[in-house]
Amino acid sequence: MTATGQHPRGLYTLFFTEMWERLSYYGMRALLVLFMVAPVEKGGLGIEDKVAAAIYGLYTAGVYLSALPGGWIADRLLGAQRSIWVGGGLITIGHFTIAAPWRETFFLGLIFVVVGTGLLKPNISALVGQLYPEGGARRDAGFTIFYMGINLGAFLGPLVCSWLGEKINWHFGFVAAGVGMILGLTQFGLTRRHLGDAGREPTHRSDTVGRDWFLVGVSTTAGIVIVGLTMAGMIVINPVLLAKGAAYVITTLAVLYFGWVFLFGKLEPTDVKRVIVIAILFIASALFWAGYEQAGSSLNLFAERHTARVVESLNLQLPAGWFQSVPAFFVIAFAPVVAHLWVSLARRGVSVSLPAKFAFGLMLLALGFLAVALGSRRAIENGPVLPTWLVTTYLFHVLGELLISPVGLSSVTKLAPARLVGQMMGVWFLATSLGNLLAGLFAGEVSGDNAAAMPAGFMHVAIFAGGIGLILLLCAKPIRNLMKGVE
Repeated sequence: MTATGQHPRGLYTLFFTEMWERLSYYGMRALLVLFMVAPVEKGGLGIEDKVAAAIYGLYTAGVYLSALPGGWIADRLLGAQRSIWVGGGLITIGHFTIAAPWRETFFLGLIFVVVGTGLLKPNISALVGQLYPEGGARRDAGFTIFYMGINLGAFLGPLVCSWLGEKINWHFGFVAAGVGMILGLTQFGLTRRHLGDAGREPTHRSDTVGRDWFLVGVSTTAGIVIVGLTMAGMIVINPVLLAKGAAYVITTLAVLYFGWVFLFGKLEPTDVKRVIVIAILFIASALFWAGYEQAGSSLNLFAERHTARVVESLNLQLPAGWFQSVPAFFVIAFAPVVAHLWVSLARRGVSVSLPAKFAFGLMLLALGFLAVALGSRRAIENGPVLPTWLVTTYLFHVLGELLISPVGLSSVTKLAPARLVGQMMGVWFLATSLGNLLAGLFAGEVSGDNAAAMPAGFMHVAIFAGGIGLILLLCAKPIRNLMKGVE
């Protein structure tokens, strides 16, 4: 495996593949709710806000949940490289299926994208790690470069897809997302050789390959049957009730899992304390993402209906979806600043604890919702407000993300007992999935006919997130004592 500078050339293969995939994902996501709520006569689906937000929550939650079986299939059956191929192909099919001018194919396309993302997303990240078997600072730098590729795609996707979708035709926006994934797969195929043997074969050699394939086949068949019966009208799904039910199921699974670990996991006293910390951070993470992931639902609708988007000097109205590029821009701009801040504090002997970072992240989320609560109150009273309200919200949210997201997964690998790391990582994804479901449910309560409730709803989120953040900050020292030996 040759290297360019300090990094393997394969890193740039993965960088651009992920960039194109994220362009397609975030480009389509910027259109999703707007397309669903748009009137039929304007080319949309004419779905009421509450139902559209619930569908959005189910979709984004499904993307994170599908990473669990996606990783399992790669480890046991396909290997990471083949999983990326298959996942990218399914994503491409999904985007073009969504672009078809039929209501039923729209939902079918969402399923393809969910399954494909579950195969591609966790395994392309795993491949980055495999390129640096020595670990260390070089590996951290490689992941930082890769992270920039994610956000570059997330920045470009809404700019392209929203312009085509909102200004020309909704379906052109979805086609553009599919073309983006095709470009990503093309690039992956042309430069795949630079990956060498990394991810070429499954990492888990098992004598149960036949049984594993049978399990995949049965699951796939069952999914096809359920989807077919639903499209035929024989199974009727209420998205709002399904989202609420899924949230209860995920919460119950998390409670049962932690209960099982504490009662039957045969933990050492030190491990008991550390798992308690994971449980606390699980709750904090779910609450954070329940607010942050409203970017594509309630905040996207706020951009469309309550934000002044006309540039008079150019006689141009900006697409609402363009605001979905703002968070990615802030991540690219401020991630190096935050990283430098931690280094500078460490040189001065100042260490910000893990629970304190989560606490500050929740408080920043609260400040963001305070901004949009005040902005929405002015919008309800006086009409569309300046974009600065929404941009300020995204600024605070991204700063909060930079405190929580980079350290979340890392903290689980450090705190979990060695034999339970894989399971704990899966549970951690449940927190993100739960947050997405809650975000969709909340968004449906503060839009459409309930638009007058938007200021109070956003303020309640600000108060709740800020209150939880303050409690977590006050408890930071005792929580840190539970983490002895882990930084």
